Amino acid sequence: MSKLFHGTAVAITTPFKEGVVDYDTFERHIEFLLTNDIKALFVNGTTGEGSTLTKEEQIRLVETAVKVTAGRVPVYVGSGTNDTQASIQQSLNVKAAGADGIMLITPYYNKTNQRGLIAHFTAIADAVELPVILYNVPSRTNVTIEPETVKELAAHPHIAALKDATGDMQYFEAVKSLVPDDFALYSGNDDSFIEFLDHGGDGIISVAANAVPKEFQTIYEVYQQDPSQAGDLYAGVSPLIEALNIDINPMPIKALVTYLGFADGSLRLPLVALPPHETKAVIHMYQQLKDGIL
Repeated sequence: MSKLFHGTAVAITTPFKEGVVDYDTFERHIEFLLTNDIKALFVNGTTGEGSTLTKEEQIRLVETAVKVTAGRVPVYVGSGTNDTQASIQQSLNVKAAGADGIMLITPYYNKTNQRGLIAHFTAIADAVELPVILYNVPSRTNVTIEPETVKELAAHPHIAALKDATGDMQYFEAVKSLVPDDFALYSGNDDSFIEFLDHGGDGIISVAANAVPKEFQTIYEVYQQDPSQAGDLYAGVSPLIEALNIDINPMPIKALVTYLGFADGSLRLPLVALPPHETKAVIHMYQQLKDGIL
């Protein structure tokens, strides 16, 4: 199996208007991302507030993304939950809606052990028969996919990649040493993008790229020829990345994409909008980046 993509994918936000999903704005945001050279789109993930969307909203968002991208980039969908059977059903639904692959988070709350993770991911991959990206984000789920577990899962014909949001390069190195060369490894952390590439990563599933997609893809492309120059470019976007860590994702990026016209500022509870002074700080850093000040 070849790598799913190389470079920058975007974990896209979901816009709302008076509490209802704003599909027209979602389409405009996708077109902006495509124009600015993203290589893949991730829908209904953490940044897209997938856990607060209805099943019907999730499917319509996938259908919309598939329609707008029109095969220009692959569309991957967060369809995993802490319930294996529910994950299978929703994954089959997004497959029918045209998704190119699915991303599966580790089960949360009820949790499980490593044997349970293998059984969970294998059952979904067997049933759905789409490329699967494992999503390891222990800061949110309190569960880690151990490197040996990733090795076993990587042998499955449909399990193609790992989104690593640990920020732990020792973990990354351990995984990389155990998986085959065609198993893709993507960073889930904007603030460790260059470090991830330094260790042999294949790209990033980015939050900040909702607003600065071209900058992220340029960093990746320049890195392939001149890592030092890419590091300089990355230093230019780092203050924005730091500003977007002012509070819990996706609250800061939602403030920024609202400024860009791709949302109305609202999130679904329990998430809440940034206070005005934090919103101002995020926008100010973006403006400085675009003005070439950073």
